[in-house]
Amino acid sequence: MQDKGQLKLFLVAAASIIALDQLTKLWVRSNSALLPPSGESFLNLVYRENTGSIFGLLPGQVSFLIATTIAVLIIILLVRHYLLSTALSNVSLGLLFGGATGNLIDRLRFGYVVDFIDLRLWNDFHWPAFNFADAAIVAGILLFIYSLYRIELFARVYHHGRTPKG
Repeated sequence: MQDKGQLKLFLVAAASIIALDQLTKLWVRSNSALLPPSGESFLNLVYRENTGSIFGLLPGQVSFLIATTIAVLIIILLVRHYLLSTALSNVSLGLLFGGATGNLIDRLRFGYVVDFIDLRLWNDFHWPAFNFADAAIVAGILLFIYSLYRIELFARVYHHGRTPKG
């Protein structure tokens, strides 16, 4: 049986991201008329309606993205329940779950995801606008990979695939 503390880590991470994501998107939607289309500083607040996925890929494929997100959420829950239950994996999966859910809420409500963080990296190159859910997904993926490293999964897979010489 899994530790209830691990479940709490997962739930707190997921709920925190969902709340932060939805509150910031609400503020951006409410103040979209005040936000410039793009800015000249490194970090800008903008208002974008993204009908696609990451980097605007698959624009207009809302039904497909909703179905895919629901499938991913189910996979996250299954991985969390059956495969991994360390503190690190629960936080990382909570970030992934919260980020995916935050964007799913937007797609279900509006048919698009609100993006508002615009980074101007150099000259006129702007990273595609994103939101807190997107940032949580990226952080969750990186933290999940690190959690797999910490439990030495990569080393076990590598050594399992090697055959002894002789």
